[in-house]
Amino acid sequence: MATSIDVAADERVTTRPSTGGRAPQWGVRQWGMLIVVCGAMFLDALDNIMVGIAVPPIKAELGMSTASVQWVVSSYVLGFGGFLLLGGRMADLLGRRRVFLAAVAVFALGSLVGGIASDGTVLIVARFITGVGAAFTAPASLSIIVTTFTEGPQRNRALGIYTACGAVGYSTGVIAGGLLTELGWRWTFFLPVAVALAVLGGAFALVPRDPAYTGGPRNYDVVGATTVTAATLLLVYDIVEAPTKGWLAPRTLGLFAVAVALFALFVVTERRAASPLLRLGLLRNRSLVGASLAAAAILGTYMSFQFIGGLYMQSLRGWSPLEMAFGFLPIGLLIATIAPRVGVLVSRFGPTWMIFAGFVAYTASYLLFWGIGESSSYWWAILPSVVLIGIAFPFSFPAANVLATAGVADEEQGLAAGVLQTGYQVGAAIVLAVVTATMSTDDASQGHAAALTSYHHGMYVVTGISVLTMLVALVAALRGNARRRAAA
Repeated sequence: MATSIDVAADERVTTRPSTGGRAPQWGVRQWGMLIVVCGAMFLDALDNIMVGIAVPPIKAELGMSTASVQWVVSSYVLGFGGFLLLGGRMADLLGRRRVFLAAVAVFALGSLVGGIASDGTVLIVARFITGVGAAFTAPASLSIIVTTFTEGPQRNRALGIYTACGAVGYSTGVIAGGLLTELGWRWTFFLPVAVALAVLGGAFALVPRDPAYTGGPRNYDVVGATTVTAATLLLVYDIVEAPTKGWLAPRTLGLFAVAVALFALFVVTERRAASPLLRLGLLRNRSLVGASLAAAAILGTYMSFQFIGGLYMQSLRGWSPLEMAFGFLPIGLLIATIAPRVGVLVSRFGPTWMIFAGFVAYTASYLLFWGIGESSSYWWAILPSVVLIGIAFPFSFPAANVLATAGVADEEQGLAAGVLQTGYQVGAAIVLAVVTATMSTDDASQGHAAALTSYHHGMYVVTGISVLTMLVALVAALRGNARRRAAA
């Protein structure tokens, strides 16, 4: 968990010149650029939730097995998580605008191929390509925002809006996914193509060109890029497969050992490289490392909660995908409402206190969800947890982004964004895999009582991770206060 959250980042974020309580004033072009770049966050959320809802009809129409159809989702995670560090560094070296445009185009291409696929293998490959596009888009978009808006209230506000766009994508996706799946699952692939083309056109017009590169000859660390990408791909693949193959199976342990060896080779390579892909000194930035670990807990616990909640609503309670979508809808609505305004709170209290406040709400949400039963009322057993997550996410997610990017030089913002996004994605994969391992693998055959027990076991793990992160964030926040008092 976030054991190394850097309290100095709170001081950098909260000691900027006062704006007199007024929100930063941006021009039309700045607003337009921000909305277009935030469209990448919207697109990722929209695509993920819609394709997840469409999995059952995809399985039926393409004749895929349960084991193979899960790769429609997992291959995207593999491509996304595996290429984030490379994507972030390429944004710094090749130019953020250039990488953003190319990556959105790749995303659109992958979605288009997925929509016209008539074979399960082609669809899985298309989803992997889409994930690779997202892996380059995510750090490029975040670094564009960070290098455009001044550190402090302006950046905090922009990152809040960035989070809100993801929530709008989520909210739109849960409803559109249910409706479009009724028309045909292919529409859940074609809609992201249209959105990606709109983002691409807007980016051409509104995202400013990168300043001329002045860092000398561009020496690309091919060995470092190859080893870290292979290591991350292998690690994510091993995590995704471990619940079905067995955590202590020779295959699982062997792949993990190879991944560790590749990471070790990457470290040795980076120490010797004249122009390393990842300057190892960046990992001594405690705020970046701490934010990445907090990010792992944020997305890991939330995705696990959504996974368990979805099983509970659909498998045990018999809800339709659209009914489940409306059940989770308040999360997206609350995030979209709160996130644009949370920048003021981050500026006032600092990102570490906001992460702590977020995990207080997460923990309360997960504890309340322990009360689910075979015939529980939505209004009393599910809605309170949903509402608390809708508050926790806009408190913690923008704060982690602020914490990770505070004090990082502009020429390394893409790489810092890649490290942070890797924390989100790999953390989500690890936590979800651990949660899945604690649950029964065949709930339906064991009856509702056994299924409910397995959901509770999964929620115990989710809650434990949330409590641990909350306590570590509290310690870091208190240390920050003590440092500021000592300095005063």
